[in-house]
Amino acid sequence: MRLGSVNYETKGKIAILTLDEPGKLNALSTGIREGVLDGLKKVDEDDNVRVAIITGNGDKAFCAGADISGFNFDPDKVRKFMIEALGVLAAPENCRKPVISAVNGIAFGGGFELAIASDFIIASDRARFAVPEIKLGLLPGFAIVRLHDMIGRAKAKEMSILGDPISADEAFRLGLVLRVVPHGDLLAAALEFAERIASKPKLAVQMAKSFYNRGLGGDEMRHAIDGFPFLFMHRDAQEGIGAFLEKREAKFES
Repeated sequence: MRLGSVNYETKGKIAILTLDEPGKLNALSTGIREGVLDGLKKVDEDDNVRVAIITGNGDKAFCAGADISGFNFDPDKVRKFMIEALGVLAAPENCRKPVISAVNGIAFGGGFELAIASDFIIASDRARFAVPEIKLGLLPGFAIVRLHDMIGRAKAKEMSILGDPISADEAFRLGLVLRVVPHGDLLAAALEFAERIASKPKLAVQMAKSFYNRGLGGDEMRHAIDGFPFLFMHRDAQEGIGAFLEKREAKFES
């Protein structure tokens, strides 16, 4: 089944959502965003599905983050985009059922945030993780309110301020990734783990997720929604995004 730009299939009690725009490195296009939302809604509504797996099509990318090719610097439009994007990135947290991200390649920006919003990350040994928005004169939205609780404030600041990628092994050491497996074994490993979860009592599993996720998705999201349009209006963001699209080095003035 095709939902937007996401392929949706079930294998027994497991739903697999495959982000399917490999030519654009599975960036968070309108089709990808719609597919993730619709797919996880379907997971929630289907009593036969116990666990969801999100992965990316192709060998290069899980998800390369926001598709900035059509970015507009109008603050109202940026705010609308932030509301839509944060809704998608929070969807794995808000799904009643466990969500596993099987990260098959780069997970940058919004792709990284989609992965950390999942309950578990199983990573290919080729996977890399980053919040590189600083290189565009921006900051991550969802990760800015989540990452410090996962890996500590200093490391979260380092990742956000430098924007450099980390390997799957380092992500495992930091506790972001549950396990790292050979690239060719990724989906099989994710399915095996999902089957183990699916074999447990359904209500107890869902309650465990709910209890551990208590307090998430609250007022802290308002900071990103209300504050980030101002970053987009700054000349640094305009220069960073322009340089990225023109494939040149950014020359920040401030």
